[in-house]
Amino acid sequence: MSLADICNISDYDSNRGTKNDFHQMCTNFTSNMSLGVPPFANAVANIGNMAKDDSGRSIKINFDHGTTTLGFMYKGGVVLAVDSRATGGQFIGSQTMKKIVEINDFLLGTLAGGAADCVYWDRVLAKQCRMYELRNRERISVAAASKLMANMVYNYKGMGLSMGMMLAGWDKRGPQLYYVDSDGTRTPGKVFSVGSGSIYAMGVLDSGYKWDLTDDEAYDLGRRSIYHATHRDAYSGGIVRVYHMKETGWVHIDNNDCNDLHYKYKAEKEDLENTII
Repeated sequence: MSLADICNISDYDSNRGTKNDFHQMCTNFTSNMSLGVPPFANAVANIGNMAKDDSGRSIKINFDHGTTTLGFMYKGGVVLAVDSRATGGQFIGSQTMKKIVEINDFLLGTLAGGAADCVYWDRVLAKQCRMYELRNRERISVAAASKLMANMVYNYKGMGLSMGMMLAGWDKRGPQLYYVDSDGTRTPGKVFSVGSGSIYAMGVLDSGYKWDLTDDEAYDLGRRSIYHATHRDAYSGGIVRVYHMKETGWVHIDNNDCNDLHYKYKAEKEDLENTII
């Protein structure tokens, strides 16, 4: 039995019908698909109507959000570092949000923007990458995975998605790092920082970044960059998580509470000042 038979739309001819016809048919003749169809045939053109409830009152769809994530390439691979605070405006919803998604053993994604949007589309991407692997009997490249994500979210441009993510991985071309957002932007690069605290993190990252960093230096640079962002950005904080993408796959380096890092770096600064004096 096909999906069309289950949904009671086996008589519909998709070659002759329009999108408006299909939308009307779904809402009128079957309840099985009503939840999966946008409330308007042309959702982008009706975005103003979608921002109102049943009583006609306005709904705020431009949500406040904040985070700090960063990623950079160096001779040893790719390092990703993120905070863990999830906020809604000035309200702290969680201090333990995991903002790095393990898509597969050789591909990681970071979350910035709407938490639900990012988590959902990273799960969709993980499924697509696994399907590619089963069909082609080889891992998907980072470039192809980032292109898949950009194409998927571009179809929903202007419909309220809020995403700014990095995809880091290792494939036949070596370490790769891409930035993808909800507008369909897809940009390769060596250094990225995304989120409300990114301007603070990027200042620290730029001052200490170089290609020939050792692994320990790269980890410390990621931690320090995120810590300084959480110290200055009220919407970032919690736990600093660091991951390393190597040729053998990703490795979770460590988790550090921002408060612990604050006192650690403060003590190091005092020791350095005493030494100089």
